[in-house]
Amino acid sequence: MTKVLQNKTSENKFKIFVWTLFDFANTSYSIVIVTFLFAVYFKDTISKGEAIGDLYWSIGVSLSMIITALISPVLGAIADHSAGKKRFLLFFTILCIVSCAALYFTGEGTVLLAIILFTLANIGFEAGLVFYDAYLPEITGVKNYGRVSGYGYAMGYLGALITLAIVFPFIQRGMIKETFPVSALFFFVFSIPIFLVLKDTRKPVNKNVPFMKIGFQRVYYTLTHLKNYKNLSYFLIAFFFYIEGVNTVIFFSGNYAKTTLGFTFEELAIFFVIVQTTAILGASGFGIISDSLGQKKTLVITLLIWIGTIMLAYATSGREFFIIEYFSGLSGRESIEIQRYSFYLVGLLAGSVMGATQSTSRSLMSKLTPDEKKTEFFGFYSFFGKSSAILGPLVFGYVSYITNSQPAAVISISVFFIMGLIILSKVKDPKVYTTT
Repeated sequence: MTKVLQNKTSENKFKIFVWTLFDFANTSYSIVIVTFLFAVYFKDTISKGEAIGDLYWSIGVSLSMIITALISPVLGAIADHSAGKKRFLLFFTILCIVSCAALYFTGEGTVLLAIILFTLANIGFEAGLVFYDAYLPEITGVKNYGRVSGYGYAMGYLGALITLAIVFPFIQRGMIKETFPVSALFFFVFSIPIFLVLKDTRKPVNKNVPFMKIGFQRVYYTLTHLKNYKNLSYFLIAFFFYIEGVNTVIFFSGNYAKTTLGFTFEELAIFFVIVQTTAILGASGFGIISDSLGQKKTLVITLLIWIGTIMLAYATSGREFFIIEYFSGLSGRESIEIQRYSFYLVGLLAGSVMGATQSTSRSLMSKLTPDEKKTEFFGFYSFFGKSSAILGPLVFGYVSYITNSQPAAVISISVFFIMGLIILSKVKDPKVYTTT
């Protein structure tokens, strides 16, 4: 009996490792395309460095998020009905990888092509996460949701660090667009194990009824019965607001550091190494804390740190702000250096809670969701998360465009974290799932 239990434990640990390995794989796309190289390349090269490039970028981001938000609940319901998580995950993974590699063919002035390819790649990445996240309750118990979710994000940031190390020689040689297919290849290689190891539980289904019809019916039923899931509803609304801030930071941090602070690609690489390193520690550390302290309390701590981080970023954004003015007696060069080093501190703080906020949200969502609707509700989780990423980037891009000042757009991000914090106060942090 003891040997059987040991074998079962070893098997579960292996499944958890394989599951986290997908996070390790897909973050290569996130760091190279969404956060760092392609985001900056889009503004500097494709949009020729013009201010409207921020608006174009926000349109691509928001378009991909709108489409993902609309399809996620229906696809999640279909996956729950047919036990088809792995098939959907495979389709969207391939879509992301192929579109990511094709970004190599973009260049100066190819705004439309770049937006189309990025939109397809981001739909593949974001929609795939719906089915990936829904595996969490199948590979571990409720008491370990926080730490396992944190391990996944930590592995993701480790993958981002390794990806940065791989592409750094390309960056030094100015071969920026060559990093896009490299990112796609990394994603492809390390995503293979999850499709070989994790299984779908087969269910008997009525093939005479179209799956899309079933999907819409299940979503409609859930929407009309949300009153039975009041606690979950409060959480999803809070999540909508605070993840808005997180997503906006992710989409614009590289662009911001390059445009406003004048970072070179090499300095940006160092900056994101700092962010990814602290993100590994934050995701795994806060994951363990959340299992003992509770997911809600842990989220409150991370959101307070986020608000402080945004304030610091705003305070070091330009000469007109108080931290730079405080050092006004220094030479111009010394003042600029203080400003730039202060932003490294911003990156350190943001990294420490970036993965922590996302992983703790995922584990709390797993606790609040009924077993028979895991993928469907993770579809709604994706819907709220992706919907939030429509407004935040558009607000940032629009404010940056009309004021021709990215610092003016930074402060707006804090509003999303504050709103999320207020609504989160209504959420109960349950030991087990309840519908009340």
